[in-house]
Amino acid sequence: MKDSKSYTVSSFNSTIPSGQKHIDKIIKNAHSNIKKQMEEFGENIYDLPVREVFYLVRGEHKDNIKVVLVHGSFFETIQTDQLIGQSFEKVLEERLQEENLNIDPKIKETLVNIFSEQENFSKVRNVENASVKLRFRIMTEVKPEGNILNSKQYPEIKDNTINLVLPCHEEKDEESIIKHFSTLNLTQVEHFKIKHHLNGYFLVFQIDLGRIK
Repeated sequence: MKDSKSYTVSSFNSTIPSGQKHIDKIIKNAHSNIKKQMEEFGENIYDLPVREVFYLVRGEHKDNIKVVLVHGSFFETIQTDQLIGQSFEKVLEERLQEENLNIDPKIKETLVNIFSEQENFSKVRNVENASVKLRFRIMTEVKPEGNILNSKQYPEIKDNTINLVLPCHEEKDEESIIKHFSTLNLTQVEHFKIKHHLNGYFLVFQIDLGRIK
């Protein structure tokens, strides 16, 4: 859940938003609360090894509110390893330029590939003779193009509404999703498509909070 006192999406601390996650990465800690909760509900965890990821985003502005349950692909417009690798490459290029140095392009490519995995930064590093341990944290901030709450970028997401936002990159996706929701007889829910500024179309199911009975 990302909660904010404005129409901005709160930063993602120590994680990078994604549309899917492998179950092994979710429950990699044997003592994970998520793993325990899933087992308590009687779920066979590996029946579905790849899980769809959703983020519950809420923002407030004056006396208005927007609530959006949005698929992670809305934020993941390039793969996570590409995002980390290209960000690291920018740091490397800046330092080389500052020091007026050049390195072999193949070595540079190797370094970028090595540091493209988030796990490289999430581990605590224990250095000999140091009285502290060091862990690099990744903080992800949403750009305007990915801010689902931004009224200028996505005016279709109105004040005082609850929204479900699903990827809809092909016509067959839209038909399948609408067909499924039509069986629920949700008469108060409107649906329409919005165009992500970097990642194609998404299907929105929206209900006005004032119409909920």
